[in-house]
Amino acid sequence: MGVLKIFSKINRFHNPKTKIKTYPFQYFSSRRYSSDLRINEKDEVLPVLIVGAGPVGLVLSILLTKLGVKCAVMEKSSNFSQHPQAHFINNRSMEVFRKLDGLAEEIERLQPPVDLWRKFIYCTSLYGSILGSVDHMQPQDFKRVVSPVSVAHFSQYKLTKLLLKQLEKLNFSICTSDGPDGPYDGLIGERKILLGHECASITATDHGIMVGAKFLKDGVKTERNIRCGILVGSDGAGSTVRKLMGVAMKGEKDLQKLVSVHFMSRELGNYLLSERPGMLFFIFNTEGIGVLVAHDLDQGEFVLQLPFYPPQQTFEDFNTKVCEELITKLVGRKLVDINVIGIKPWVMHAEVAEKFASSNNQIILAGDAAHRFPPAGGFGMNTGIQDAHNLAWKIAAIVKGISPSSLLQTYGTERKPVALSNTELSIKNFRAAMKVPAALGIDPAVANSVQRIINSGFGSILPTGLQKAILDGIFTIGRTQLSESLLNENNPLGSLRLGKLRRIFEEGDSLQLQFPAEDLGFRYLAGALVPEDGDTVLEAPTGRRRDYVPCAEPGARLPHMKVRCLLKDFSEATISTLDLVRGDKLEFVLIISPRKESYDLARAAFKVSEGFGVSLKVCVMWPHGSLENRLDRSKETFLPWGNYVDVEEVKMSSTSSWWDTCQMTNDGAILVRPDEHIAWRKTTVVLHPISEMEGVFTQILGIQRTKI
Repeated sequence: MGVLKIFSKINRFHNPKTKIKTYPFQYFSSRRYSSDLRINEKDEVLPVLIVGAGPVGLVLSILLTKLGVKCAVMEKSSNFSQHPQAHFINNRSMEVFRKLDGLAEEIERLQPPVDLWRKFIYCTSLYGSILGSVDHMQPQDFKRVVSPVSVAHFSQYKLTKLLLKQLEKLNFSICTSDGPDGPYDGLIGERKILLGHECASITATDHGIMVGAKFLKDGVKTERNIRCGILVGSDGAGSTVRKLMGVAMKGEKDLQKLVSVHFMSRELGNYLLSERPGMLFFIFNTEGIGVLVAHDLDQGEFVLQLPFYPPQQTFEDFNTKVCEELITKLVGRKLVDINVIGIKPWVMHAEVAEKFASSNNQIILAGDAAHRFPPAGGFGMNTGIQDAHNLAWKIAAIVKGISPSSLLQTYGTERKPVALSNTELSIKNFRAAMKVPAALGIDPAVANSVQRIINSGFGSILPTGLQKAILDGIFTIGRTQLSESLLNENNPLGSLRLGKLRRIFEEGDSLQLQFPAEDLGFRYLAGALVPEDGDTVLEAPTGRRRDYVPCAEPGARLPHMKVRCLLKDFSEATISTLDLVRGDKLEFVLIISPRKESYDLARAAFKVSEGFGVSLKVCVMWPHGSLENRLDRSKETFLPWGNYVDVEEVKMSSTSSWWDTCQMTNDGAILVRPDEHIAWRKTTVVLHPISEMEGVFTQILGIQRTKI
C-alpha cells in the first residue's frame, strides 16, 4: 500500500523543513573536488542533476546516493506513467538490482510465476488454432550456475514504484511544480524529484552547468535556473538534453510504426492462465495482425501492439471503440470486460548517439537518450540500467576527489560499443521476428514497399481518403493468405508454409528472448581498465541464443561462483563472488590465492590504494576444503590493514574451481571495479608489486602517480 500512495499522493515525500546543503561553484572548478571547501550561500551548485525520472534515472539516483554523491532528479511529466512499457529484466540488470537493498528479491516475489511467461505463442486468434510456440527457458536457466539471479518479467511502471519506494527510504522527496510547497520557493537541494519541470536550456560554464527549467506555478509558465556540476540526460528516446547538446543519432530510423493499446480483461487473463499461458502472443488472421504482450495474466493486464501506417492512417483512426473491435477480432470472441486504459503511437528506431559525453565531460547521456533499440530482446531498459551502473562509480570517484573529470571519458569509451552491439543484435532479432509472417505469405517488407510507392509515386497526388482505401484494400487482400481454407495441412500451399514455420521454430530462427552470451558476456576493451597485450576481437552477435562462457579478462564482468565466506567472528555465509563488491561504497576488490607472492601483492595494493585515496578490499580465495583453521594467516599477513575476507569455493558438480573458471592459475590476481567489471588481472607472479599497482591504479583512475 505504501508504494501505491507514492503514486496517488506524490507530495507525501515533500518536507518543507528539510535542510538543503549546497555547494559553491568553485567546488567543481579544480581537477579534484574538495569536500572541505566552505559553503558560499550566495552561489550554490548541486553536484549531479539527472534529467528524466524513468528507471535509468531513478536507478542512477539510488546508486549515486548509496555511494555518498548528492543528486536530484528533474522530470518534465507531472506524474509517473502507468503504461507497462518495458517488461523483461535480463540477468545483468537483476544482478545490479541485488545491490539495491533487496530489489531483485522483491521483483522475483512479485512477478508472475515463470511458467506463465516462458513461452511465445503464435496463433490465428487467442481462442483459435496454435501455429507454434517457443519455450525460452532452458534447464540451465533455473540452476543459477552463471548468475546468482534469474531473468524476470515485470512491467516498467511496477519497477518504477519499487524504485520510488527505495528512494523514499533514502529520504528523497517528490516535489510537484503546482504543490503548495513546491521547490521554487527554496534552493534546489539533494534528494529531490522535481515533477513537472522541463529542461528548456543548458549552458556550460567554466564552473559547471546551468540548466534552465520550465514549470507551471499557479497555472502560469515559470522559469528558473538550476546549477549543477554534472548533468545526466536520461530523458528517453526523444531526449531534450541530447537535442540541446546538438548530438545526432546514427543508425536505422523508422523501422516500424505501431500503436500500443493498454487494456485490462480479467476474462481473457483467466482463459489464458488455464489454456495457453505465455508472455507474447503473435496473432495472424484475415481480420487483423497484432502482438499481444501479457504483462500480468492474473490481473488481466495486456498491451496490444498494432501496425500503423501514417499518413494514410492517422492516430485518430485508433479510438477506443476501434481498438476494442480490433481486440475482439484478434482474441477470437467478444470479451465482456474489456477496459482500454491508454492508446499511444510509437516509432521503432535502431540508433546510437554519436557521443555520450560533451562539454568537458560535464553533460552525459544515458539510457534511451543515448541509444534507441527495437524492443526485440528487451535491450532498451536493460542497457540503460547498465549505463547507470557504469556511470555511478565514476561520478563518485570524481566528486570524492579521487579522479579528475576526464574519467568520464571512459564512460562513452566503454558503453558506446556495447550500445552498438546491442543495436545490431536487436535488429537481427527484429528481422528474425519478421520471418514468421513472411513464412505465412504476408511479408511485412512487401507492405512497407507498397506504402512507399503510394507515398512517393503517383499515389501521393491522390486524395488522402483514396490513398487510405487503396492501402486498406491491399492489406485486406494480403491477409487472405491467412484464411483457414488456405492455412491448413490439407492445402498444398498451406502445408508448405506451415512446414517452413515449424523449421523456423525448431532451428531457433524466430524472435528470441534471452541472450546470455551478450547479457552477461559483454566486455569493455578500453576505458577505466588495464588492457592486456594483443589484439582482441569480440565475436559479433548472431541474433540467436548463445551460452555465456565465464571470462576474467580485463573489461569482463566478474564470473559468478558460490563461495563460503568465513567472517572475522567465525560465522559463515554462502555468497556469490559478485557479493564481494559492495554497492554502498566506492571500493575495489583484489582477489588472490593464499600464496606468499599473492599476499605480498595484496600488501602492496593496500599501500598503493591508500596513496590514491581509494578503498580496497582483499579477498583470499581458498580451494574447497582448505580453509579450516587457517584464518589467522590472513590476519597476521595483512596487519595493519583489516579490510580483507577469506572465502572458500563451494564445490558443485557442475562447476570447476575458481581459477579454472577464470581460465587462470592460482599464481594470478584479479582487481575488480565497483561496478563488478574486471579492471586488471595478472596471470603470473608479480615481481615488483608496488610499481605494478601504482601503474594499475594510475591507469584505472586516470590520475597522476602519487608517491608512496
